[in-house]
Amino acid sequence: MVSRALTVCLAASLLTVAAGEPAVAAEIPTGARSLQSVNTPGSYVRHSNYLGSVAAVGSGSSAQAKSDATFTVTPGLAGGTGCVSFQAANGMWLRHRDFRVRLETNSGSTTFLADATFCVRDGSVAGSVRLESSNFPGRYLRHRNSELWLDPSTTNPGTFAADSSYQVTAPWTAGRRSPVIKGLYGDPNIAYLNGRYYLYPTTDGYSGWSSTRFKAFSSTDLLNWTDHGTILDLGPQISWSDSRAWAPTIAYRNGRYYFYFCADTNIGVATSTSPTGPFTDPLGRPLVAAGFRSGQMIDPHVFTDDDGEAYLYWGNGSAYGVRLNADMISFDAAQVRTFSLPNFREAPFAFKRNGVYYMSYSVDDTRSENYHVEYATATSPFGPWTHRGTILSKNLSLGVKGPGHHSVVKAPNSDTWHIAYHRFAIPAGDGMNREVTVDALRFNADGTIQPVVPTL
Repeated sequence: MVSRALTVCLAASLLTVAAGEPAVAAEIPTGARSLQSVNTPGSYVRHSNYLGSVAAVGSGSSAQAKSDATFTVTPGLAGGTGCVSFQAANGMWLRHRDFRVRLETNSGSTTFLADATFCVRDGSVAGSVRLESSNFPGRYLRHRNSELWLDPSTTNPGTFAADSSYQVTAPWTAGRRSPVIKGLYGDPNIAYLNGRYYLYPTTDGYSGWSSTRFKAFSSTDLLNWTDHGTILDLGPQISWSDSRAWAPTIAYRNGRYYFYFCADTNIGVATSTSPTGPFTDPLGRPLVAAGFRSGQMIDPHVFTDDDGEAYLYWGNGSAYGVRLNADMISFDAAQVRTFSLPNFREAPFAFKRNGVYYMSYSVDDTRSENYHVEYATATSPFGPWTHRGTILSKNLSLGVKGPGHHSVVKAPNSDTWHIAYHRFAIPAGDGMNREVTVDALRFNADGTIQPVVPTL
C-alpha cells in the first residue's frame, strides 16, 4: 500500500500558526484519489448503500469496491482557500447531514454546497491529511466504528487525531473520465480526419471570451488526446482581426483542410494541407462580415453532402445557410437562406444519417445553466425543418450545467455516433469557464435521437 501513496504537499514547518487555529499547509491534488485510514491500514474511505464508511480494499477486491473507494477531488463546492469536495463515480458527492457522512446528489442549495466542502488540514502523521467541515469549524471527517461522521475534535481526544487522519493515495480506479481535454475550453468541433478524431475548441477562461488563438487536439480512441498546440493565432496570422477567437469548424476537400472560425463576430476561413496547420488566410478579409445579416455572424459549421456539395451554416439570433462554391472560400450571397428553427439561439450543426438531414442547435444563452440542444429534421440540406425536441440538457444531480454548442461525428465504417459539447466546468464553472466532453449519441428505430445521457 505504501508504494501507492502519492505525495501530499506539506509545509507546516514553514508556517506560523496562531494558537488555536488549524494548520492549512496540507493539500490534496485535484483529480481521482483514494483516502487510506492512518490507524487502520488497508481500509479506505468509501461509500456503501450511499453511506460513508471506512472499509478494507485490496488488489483482490471487486471492481465495485474499488470504484466505491475512489473519488474525484475538486475545488470546494462552497469555495474557500484549501477546501475540496469529493465526487463519486456515479456523480454524487460526499456530504454530511445531521453529522452523518453520506453520498447525495448535488441539489445546488447553499446548505448542500457547504455540507459537501471540507478544508484540508495537516494529519496526525507526516504526509497525512485531516478534513475539517467548512460550515462547522472544529468538526472533522472521522471514522467511528467504521462509519464516517463529522465529529468535534474533543471526542475521544486520545485517538481522535488518528481516527480523522488519512493518507492520500493513487486511485483504485480511474475516476471521472471527463473533461476529455484538460483545461477550460468551449464550443468544440469534432471531426474524423485522416484516421484520427480531432477536436477544435474555443480557448476558454477569458473575460468576454477574449481569446485570440485556436488549438487542436487529436485522438484514436476518444479518451486519450494529443495537444497539437496553437494552429492559428489571429494577431500575427489574420490581418483583419485580433480578438474574440470563437467557435471554429473544419472541412476537407481536394487535398486541403478548410478551417472556419469566428474573429470579432466575423467569420473567416484559413487553409492548410494538414488538419493541425499551419493555416493561412487566403482571402485577407472575412468570409462572412459582421453586419452581413441580422444577428451576430458567428458559429460557422460546414456540412459536406454525399454528392460532395458543401454547405455553410451559421448564426446567432437567426440561422443561415448557403452552398459553398467549389473553392470552399466563397459563395453566392444572393443564395443565402434564413431558416425557421424553433427556439434557435446559435451554433447550428448539420449531419446526415440514412437519408435524413439533421439540424441541431443551441438554445438559451451559454452563460445560463439552462443552455441546451434541440434539433430538427428534413429531407434536404435547406429544409424545411421539422422540430423534434431536446436532446441534451442540464443534469443538476451530476453537476452538469449549460451543456451545449455541440458537434457530432460518426465512427468510421459503423453506425456509431458521438456528440462533443461543452458544459460549465465542474464544480464551479460558468459561461466563460467551460469544459469539453464527449458522449454517445444514439438513435431510436424511427431515426429520432434519444436524449443524451451526460457522463462524468
